[in-house]
Amino acid sequence: MNVRPDQLPAMIDKQVYPVYLVSGDEPLQQMESLDVIRAFLRGQEYSEREVLDVDAQFDWYRLMEEAASMSLFSTRRIVELRLPSAKPGRQGSQVIKDYLSRPPEDTVLIINAGKVDGNSKKSAWFKSVEQAGLIVQCWPVTIDKLAPWLQQRFRKRDMEADAEVLAYISEHVEGNLLAADQEIEKLYMLLGPGKVTYADVAEAITSQSRYSVFELIDMLHTGDVKRVVKIIAGLKAEGLVPVLIVSLLAKDIRLLCQVAKDPASAAFTLKRSGVWQSRVDDYRKCLSRHREQTFQLLLKRCAYIDAASKGMIDANVWDEIESVCVRLAGRSKR
Repeated sequence: MNVRPDQLPAMIDKQVYPVYLVSGDEPLQQMESLDVIRAFLRGQEYSEREVLDVDAQFDWYRLMEEAASMSLFSTRRIVELRLPSAKPGRQGSQVIKDYLSRPPEDTVLIINAGKVDGNSKKSAWFKSVEQAGLIVQCWPVTIDKLAPWLQQRFRKRDMEADAEVLAYISEHVEGNLLAADQEIEKLYMLLGPGKVTYADVAEAITSQSRYSVFELIDMLHTGDVKRVVKIIAGLKAEGLVPVLIVSLLAKDIRLLCQVAKDPASAAFTLKRSGVWQSRVDDYRKCLSRHREQTFQLLLKRCAYIDAASKGMIDANVWDEIESVCVRLAGRSKR
């Protein structure tokens, strides 16, 4: 049986399956789905839990041994098989099939797997799981469905966010649901329950002691050089890993390079790249201050900083980041 992550809480208590497969490449939904299954099984008195991590040296017959072994305390057990590749191989596929042909009555198997591709869905092991158990596949939330998903997460905390808040978070987390949920949790801690407007979010960001990489990108677009320098100093003091800033910076400058090649199509290119309408004007401000050649040079500099942040080049990474950011927030066109 296949269910979506959002359907799982309503479906979970209908019966105990001998096997549950939770797969995908969306970490938050996967973690939460596993938590729902574990909590349900604990309520059904499955109190022991054994975890098997599958790697290249994994002995698949350990799974059969677990199935055959008796619990020390005659209690119900969970055996959790962590399968990051979602590809058990020939031996693993056969062992899973054999296990599910005679599943032990006192044991439930949970398979925590990576993304299952089309070929794997045709495999014998997957079909065995599909016939015997419950499958939850966790896919990334598409950009057109992200705002409703965010609103649902706000409402879980008794918060009601306006459209501009949803657009702001949607753009900055770029589909990373874990990051989105963390941002909502921060806002809940700062603002509490109730209505949330963009002005509330801006004030909360300004008043909190922590600095945001997302705010840094916004200030680079609008050209607030003083704020840019202050944010970089704050991020450095907080011990943020520089490679995270360099990655976001390079991604942003790469998009600016692309748009600068054809300014007439700026709105279309930005929208296609996932930039929300509320942020387009900020991008235009940045584009109005620089030529395409400047963006190209800054992008090359990001590659240099990336190498330095990984120890491949001897350079002061934070000074280099500040240099690129100050230049981007400044003006090269006269």
